[in-house]
Amino acid sequence: MSRILVFLADGFEEIEGLTVVDLCRRAGIDTVTVSISDKASVVGSHGIELKTDMTLDAVDFSAANMIVLPGGMPGTRNLEGCEALMEQVDDYVSKGKKVSAICAAPSILGHRGHLKGRKACCYPGMEGELSGAEVSFDKVSVAGNIITSRGLGTAIPFALAIIESLTDKATADKIGQSVVY
Repeated sequence: MSRILVFLADGFEEIEGLTVVDLCRRAGIDTVTVSISDKASVVGSHGIELKTDMTLDAVDFSAANMIVLPGGMPGTRNLEGCEALMEQVDDYVSKGKKVSAICAAPSILGHRGHLKGRKACCYPGMEGELSGAEVSFDKVSVAGNIITSRGLGTAIPFALAIIESLTDKATADKIGQSVVY
């Protein structure tokens, strides 16, 4: 069974993070929410408090198949400011392991040089942060081991792309149909 780690920081966009968690769990993917702080709870950008499954210091990165970075502000800046997480993002990308980011979070990958020569998308107006990328305006861009998406309104196709990348298209289609997408 695949395992994904959904990293949450104070100020994350609730829908972007939780849509991935919900749909991936429906698909049978072991989906773990992780607080980047030493507290097991985070507060989203719209004041919704969420208890996470674990904190960053408890994560076994070797046991996971994908890192997921939701957007939102200041959540994206908080994720990017977490050096321990950024080291793991760099390691995953360098080893060809999967990393997914939505909304403002693809800017993190751009800043770290991971989008050079890859198709990528992000929240409208942040395209300049995708350093070296072939900027796309699709809802979701899949470029090898990196999946990017544009924002809250694309959270379902983003989650379905994650499911497809870890299982298969039939499973992603079945989950999409089950939620009337």
